[in-house]
Amino acid sequence: QVQLVESGGGLVQAGESLGLSCEASGNRFSINTMGWYRQAPGKQRELVAAITKSGSTNYADSVTGRFFISRDNVKNSVYLQIFTLQPEDTAVYICAAGRWQGDPKVPRDYWGQGTQVTVSS
Repeated sequence: QVQLVESGGGLVQAGESLGLSCEASGNRFSINTMGWYRQAPGKQRELVAAITKSGSTNYADSVTGRFFISRDNVKNSVYLQIFTLQPEDTAVYICAAGRWQGDPKVPRDYWGQGTQVTVSS
């Protein structure tokens, strides 16, 4: 089993930036891809960014250019830097991880509890 714990969410003003962190524990060596989903009230969960252990990244079209994902394989952590936050970015941001046996572009085997990001205008 793998456990994922997020941190870094909060209340920010539109136009500001925010960084999120997620640390994996447990059987972390089974993980290839890590990434971030977001879920706004009344909306479906959306994969916004993912990164493989080797560093290959993918972004949703809606966030390309403003969201940047990175990871530290020594710290077993993945990060999401969000620039120029807008009110529509308000959501619970959820860390996820995928096993080597899964789709390397879609982490969906393990899930964190989520961290709230609220953007005011």
